[in-house]
Amino acid sequence: MPSLVINAPRQQEIERNAKSFDTTFATGVGDSYAINSKLFAQIRPGCKVVLLSKDRKLRAEGELVRLVPTYKTKNRIQRYDVHVRTFERVPYRPERLNRNGVAVIS
Repeated sequence: MPSLVINAPRQQEIERNAKSFDTTFATGVGDSYAINSKLFAQIRPGCKVVLLSKDRKLRAEGELVRLVPTYKTKNRIQRYDVHVRTFERVPYRPERLNRNGVAVIS
């Protein structure tokens, strides 16, 4: 089953007051990730979510509960709040991400 990867870099936390890795881990909600329709079509509730902080070399994994649409980017890509159950910290392993800081991996 595919896994959704989302990144919570420290730089975004500083520049645009984005939610930190630690806050996302604690609340189980990642705010406003731009997920294009091709990636969206590959994931569903129950699949794994990988939360990364590439700059801090942190990784956690949990189970996708739901994606809640928020707004669209200037390029018309839908943004979603990513709701996750039971995040657990795991050893860091990097993943390749798209320019929006997300990916779907197998």
